[in-house]
Amino acid sequence: MEKTVTEAIAYRRSTRLYTEQPIDTDKVKQCLINASLAPTSSNLQLWEFYHVTNKEKLKLLAEACFNQSAARTAQQLVVVVTRKDLWQKRANANIDFLNRVYNKEGLSERDLKRKKMATNYYKKLIPTIYMDFLGILGYIKFFIFQIIGIFKPIYRQTRLSDMRIVAHKSAGLAAQNFMTSMAAIGYDTCPMEGSDTLRVKKILNLPSGAEINMVIGCGIRDDKGIYGPRFRIPFKEVYFEV
Repeated sequence: MEKTVTEAIAYRRSTRLYTEQPIDTDKVKQCLINASLAPTSSNLQLWEFYHVTNKEKLKLLAEACFNQSAARTAQQLVVVVTRKDLWQKRANANIDFLNRVYNKEGLSERDLKRKKMATNYYKKLIPTIYMDFLGILGYIKFFIFQIIGIFKPIYRQTRLSDMRIVAHKSAGLAAQNFMTSMAAIGYDTCPMEGSDTLRVKKILNLPSGAEINMVIGCGIRDDKGIYGPRFRIPFKEVYFEV
């Protein structure tokens, strides 16, 4: 029986050792479909998910992850990749979607206004924020926006490094969706930042614009795979009601 969201969150632990019991590839794929439903900045969905089941690729990726047990004993691996370089393609996909949704007669003035506003967002604002050249345009926009920000609230994260962070935040939300979905069906995961990202990209034949967000080990937990009781900073130290 599938766990509730609260049960799945409580069940999920970073599992660093897996049993040899195989896991269902289709179920893992469904969890990745759930991942793709995560919230994402401007609905650009600047992510890709590489679901690795090939034994040779698993071995190569484990080596690229320094042969840590969470990678070496995983039955499958998922590599979450950010694709900030695809912002224009994904913006156009949103525009095409808007045209399909609103491609009908008898639209209300409110719907027409909504379509125009959303279309302008992807045609004008997104290029303004994402377009860059060697990071130079990003800094120019950054300083201009800081000046404007003296007089009114304005979006300030316009540098190349800022947009990379935005893409990685969205990818992290998707990864959490995936891991929670896996926990809900009794599968275990371990998100790993420890990897030679250049080697991971070469193994997966990724283009230069792709970046590795994390590698996630997947399988059934071995009792020794949970390294100890869960520790969290007292909630009162991190919770502030304003």
